[in-house]
Parts: sequence; structure tokens; C-alpha cells
Amino acid sequence: MAQRDPSEPQTAMTPGLAMAHGHARAPQATGEAEPAESLLTLEGLGIRRGTPGRERWLIQNVDLSVARGEIVTLIGPNGAGKSTLVRAAVGVMRPDRGRVIHAPGLRIGYVPQRLSVDRTLPLTVRRFMTLTERHTPADIDRALGEVGIADLAGQELQTLSGGEFQRALIARALVRRPDLLVLDEPVQGVDFSGEIALYDLIREIRDRLNCGVLLISHDLHIVMAATDTVVCLNHHVCCSGTPRAVAESPAYRQLFGPRAAQALAVYKHHHDHTHDHEGRVVPLPQNPEGEGERG
Repeated sequence: MAQRDPSEPQTAMTPGLAMAHGHARAPQATGEAEPAESLLTLEGLGIRRGTPGRERWLIQNVDLSVARGEIVTLIGPNGAGKSTLVRAAVGVMRPDRGRVIHAPGLRIGYVPQRLSVDRTLPLTVRRFMTLTERHTPADIDRALGEVGIADLAGQELQTLSGGEFQRALIARALVRRPDLLVLDEPVQGVDFSGEIALYDLIREIRDRLNCGVLLISHDLHIVMAATDTVVCLNHHVCCSGTPRAVAESPAYRQLFGPRAAQALAVYKHHHDHTHDHEGRVVPLPQNPEGEGERG
């Protein structure tokens, strides 16, 4: 795709965008033949940083889309630009090239990778839900109930486990009924059983709200089984495709149980290149099938 000149207007944001704000809107009923509504589209996205003459691209030439009801999982090594892409997608970072296109009136619920909270503050879960915006008690109770922690509303935030805190973050994103839920490494710091439970929860939220989901994962090979599309990023899109269900592996089912096999899937990479120590693309020799094996 041709890149836009950096001097041209670079970001197409639909007026009226609100991050997890506004009133609930019922999903639109569509016929089976109608394509799903496109919520987010990135076209030739590029972001660079540095001083003139020593600039480097954090991400470049990235094309990505998320439709209503679709789960897209973004994977890649540390420093690949995943969080940078997310910041551009939700509108808090301006791209240097390409476009970010939001559906009209799009509401985004964002769950950050990290959120530092002073552990000495006497902050309850209910109060945490209203730190940046006022919500009705009914809206808060509904969101906490949807993530399974309604009974923790009066708990001090610092007493929550890692999994409970992640659920509180997700509830905070859900309170205003987003069209698009963006989660930056939501299972980070959570044990294996908690990871399975959170993936089940995210799938249930997608099914209930008919929202789109953009999920960033630190795991390069095991992804959420309900994922429709996996995108591998290493400063640019290296490959993309669909995951293969872990349930196909009897050994995995025996080791981790049927619930894990249903919640997780394997993604097989198909790269035609690798990267050197400075991040430059190095083509791989082609195997007989015409595919590279690593990248």
C-alpha cells in the first residue's frame, strides 16, 4: 500500500469518538449475508521517534482491521511496537504515516497493560470505578457483575489478587458499553488457571455485547482459542492467520485438562524473513514449500 506523505493530514478519526463514554447502544441486527460492521481500520500505519537524522520507525506499514463481533489477537516479541500500535488505535498517539479510521460514534473500552495505584490509598473497587468519570451505582454494579466480582465492590483495591484486579480493570472499561474492547496484555501477571478464566470471560463479553476485541498478547505461540485472526508484529506485520485449536492435541488435553484445551489455541508463524540486531529485515532462504520458518 502506498504511504502518505508525512506533511499530509495523517489521521482519520471519526468525530464523536469517546473512550468508554456515552450511553449504551443495542447491537444492530444484521442478516447473515451482510458483512460485519468495521469498527477499526489501520491503513499503512507508521510511527517514528528520535531526533532528525537519527529517527527510527517504531512501527511502519501496518494494516489491520477489527469488525464487530471479531476477536483480533496481536502478538510479537518485547519491543515490537504492540503497545505503540494500541495507543495509535485508540487515538492517544498521532501516526506519522497512514490512517486510523474509526466507525462513526465508536466507543472504545481500554484496559491498559499497567496501571499504578498507590497501595497506601484507602480506595475501594467501587470508588476505583469512578476515578475518571461518574457512573451510576446501577452501571457500576452491572459491570462488576459481568466480570464476576460484584461481591468485591466494597473491598480495598490493594487486597485484590492479580486476577481480581484485572477483572476490575475490565469492568472499568465495560461500564459504558464499548463497541470495541482493547486489552493490552490482560493476562500478564496472572497464573495459568487465571489466564484460562480471563480468556473465557473475554469471549463471554464479546458474545454478550457483540463488540469487537483487539487483544495484545506477550505469548508468541499460544493464543486465545476464540481468536478469529492472529497478527504477528515486529515493527511491521510479519504474518497473520487463524489459530489452530489446542483441543486437537490429546497430549495437551491430558496435561492441562479440557477447559484449557477449549480456551487456548496454537498459532503457527509463516515468516519469509527474520530481523538483525538493529531490527532490519533479513530475507530467509525459501524452503521447498516456498515458506520461511522463522522471523
